[in-house]
Amino acid sequence: MADLTQRVPENVAGRFYVDRTCIDCELCREKAPRNFVRQDAEGYSYVHRQPRDEAEEAACRAAMAECPVEAIGVVTCPSET
Repeated sequence: MADLTQRVPENVAGRFYVDRTCIDCELCREKAPRNFVRQDAEGYSYVHRQPRDEAEEAACRAAMAECPVEAIGVVTCPSET
């Protein structure tokens, strides 16, 4: 399970985030290319854009569910963001 206290600094503000356990497997960038991008210098993904519609929300949730190291998280309480 992703750890909010370990979220990478490049994540844009919002509910979805990637933490430091990301292994740069590309899965999230393949599942939700509008929302995740690669941080090239360090070799990990981060949330570049929060989902803007139901399709992007579903793609982000699919990436989160399939992440092999559970590095993608979603904040359920707005005060946590």
